[in-house]
Amino acid sequence: MTRQHANDAPGLRAWLGLAVVLGPVLLVSMDGSILFLAMPRISQALSPTADQALWILDVYGFAVGSLLVAFGAIGDRHGRLKLLMAGATVFGLGSAGAAFAPTPELLIACRALMGVAGATLLPSALAVLSELFPDPRRRAQAIGIFAAAFAAGFALGPVIGGTLLGRFWWGSVFLVNLPVIIVFLAFAPVLLREVRQGGTGRVDPLSVVTSAGGLLLTTYGVKHGAADGISALPITTIITGVAVLVLFGLRQRRLDNPLIDFSLFRDRVFTIAVITGLLPLAAWSATAYLSGTYLQSVLGLGVLHAALLALPGAAALTVSCIVTPAVVERIGKRAALLVCHFSIAGGLLLLLPTTVTGGTGWYVASTVIAGLGYGISFAVVADTAVGAVPAERAGSAGAIAETSNEIGNALGIAILGSLAALLFRLQGPDLAPTLDETLQSPSLLAPVIQDAKSAFVTGLHVVVITASLLHAALGTVALRRLPRPAREQRTSEAHEEPMAGKA
Repeated sequence: MTRQHANDAPGLRAWLGLAVVLGPVLLVSMDGSILFLAMPRISQALSPTADQALWILDVYGFAVGSLLVAFGAIGDRHGRLKLLMAGATVFGLGSAGAAFAPTPELLIACRALMGVAGATLLPSALAVLSELFPDPRRRAQAIGIFAAAFAAGFALGPVIGGTLLGRFWWGSVFLVNLPVIIVFLAFAPVLLREVRQGGTGRVDPLSVVTSAGGLLLTTYGVKHGAADGISALPITTIITGVAVLVLFGLRQRRLDNPLIDFSLFRDRVFTIAVITGLLPLAAWSATAYLSGTYLQSVLGLGVLHAALLALPGAAALTVSCIVTPAVVERIGKRAALLVCHFSIAGGLLLLLPTTVTGGTGWYVASTVIAGLGYGISFAVVADTAVGAVPAERAGSAGAIAETSNEIGNALGIAILGSLAALLFRLQGPDLAPTLDETLQSPSLLAPVIQDAKSAFVTGLHVVVITASLLHAALGTVALRRLPRPAREQRTSEAHEEPMAGKA
């Protein structure tokens, strides 16, 4: 009995530890999307400019994405549990500050602080699984659950945000984080053990500065150009940002311990999988944000009604993420990536029939079909990234998958969201740079309101077409460039041999 208990105890501790770790994982991913339905309410309360509204949405994602790999390396060297505890504490403080922020500037600052803290949580949480689950099979199951939780957080963010806004003020979407953080801080020291890889993962400060600075400069230039028009300032900022990112890439090739090991991208499967982590999140974040505004500001639905309409897509995404590892074992990663990109492309196109007078059915159908592809992207990227890197750099390696997701999430709103903003500025009634600001203008006539809503829907449709074409293109690349499974190749060769004999 004693021996059996000794064998069972580590398994119980491991699963309880996983449950505790999933709390911060859910929060970090959820806070990347929870504001999609909340932005109209925040715009009414704080009156941010168009530029500030975009920064409120995606400064969090850029802070997370630009620092994930750096904090993964720090955790490898100085201890992942220590970093988890510190990050959770700062995340809670940032959430409390954001909930009661009186100005757009302070809200942006608190969201940035939450993003910095979130960057400490994800790579360390994924790396801790190596200590909790030394058995490869159980570790694979745990990583699948981790990916599902991360996907569920992104999908459920708008739903939870909409539900809270149906009863409380906009700050409640941030206060919901605090109970989870408190539970984690109470139980993590008991269930989790410190994990570190002594001499590995040394962090190069210049790499951290150039990666974060390059992303922020480039994004600011894109946002400024979309909101205020093309001028010398956004062009100069974009060029400077791209140049800084190029310097970052060149520096990584000369470092013994780079933040990003670009040699991993020589593997075609790994490269396409990481792009699959970025592009679907870009499409999802942009369309989720624009669709939230469409449902509320164009169709006039209540925030709770809009949240309920998002539930079927959230369910499809979560289920897809959970079942994908088992499906990949049967059909292979190549087929899974093809299904991912073409289902997203097809699902996005279902938003094209939406109009200023209706389209909720098309919206639900779009989120369900595209959600299947989004779920595949989460599961495949996490599994590929963790399996393709050396075990001694688990924190830094695991961060690559999460970086592609977070950067995609931020880039979607920054680039595709800015595209929609640009089209609205060019085609709208030219009263304000956003639809919500236009609708708040005094004494609006019905034709002006109609023109504003039509311009917004046009921008939504252009974004949908752009994202769909990108996914179709990446799916085609996957079809042509990824190797076929060995069984499929043998079948093909068996068919070719008789034909060669006949010839």
